[in-house]
Amino acid sequence: MPDPSTRPRRPRAAPPFDPATQPWQPADAGLTAIDPQLLVPERLRGVLTHSGAWPQDRLGSTEYRHPGRDGPPVPAAVLIPLVVHPESVSIMLTKRTAHLYDHAGQISFPGGRVETVDATPVATALRETDEETGLSADYIEVLGTMPPYLTSTGFAITPVLSLVRSGFTLAPDEFEVAEIFEVPLSFLMDPANHRLHRGPLPDGRERQYYAMPWHQYFIWGATAGILRNLYHKLRHGLVGNEESPVDAA
Repeated sequence: MPDPSTRPRRPRAAPPFDPATQPWQPADAGLTAIDPQLLVPERLRGVLTHSGAWPQDRLGSTEYRHPGRDGPPVPAAVLIPLVVHPESVSIMLTKRTAHLYDHAGQISFPGGRVETVDATPVATALRETDEETGLSADYIEVLGTMPPYLTSTGFAITPVLSLVRSGFTLAPDEFEVAEIFEVPLSFLMDPANHRLHRGPLPDGRERQYYAMPWHQYFIWGATAGILRNLYHKLRHGLVGNEESPVDAA
């Protein structure tokens, strides 16, 4: 990976509030859980390899930018690893180390900036996943990509969807990754587990963001927003007749 120290440094960006302690309300109005029996590799592959418009949550990408993070967004990509187990499918996530310059200590998908060595965002996601977690591309079946997700820190993230077969061995990069863990896909695809938070901004505005707390892990921000969009896609593709209309992109 190119040396990050050679990049121009943008101002550090962190939320001006504790995301986990802000007021929230349930975010499941008009929405229902996806039946876990539908969340199997064959059905997921059929929906996520299908071209066409992606249903997008109304909240969508954040319009708020941290001071100094305006201007053209930095291209980035992450892998959404749908890990196939004998009885279920889960999503692999990482907890970033506390000393990183961007998104320190947050729960995220493996991924990072698009570098000049990367032919496509898919190449970025696969390279970064290998570097951060040790998960080899040999175990990854790429299904497709989601629309870019714009973050408050000024990144345009392309989520790369994938199925991951079992048998892999992980070797996390201790500098970047504090933990690697999995969350059942059925938990994340149940809107009863989604929260809509509201946090105050220094200019008097209010930032809204999703969160999906799971055990000791507070999944929020862009990671939760991308998962929310994945829910809409799977709900539309596996069940149809989405109860709550969303935008298409």
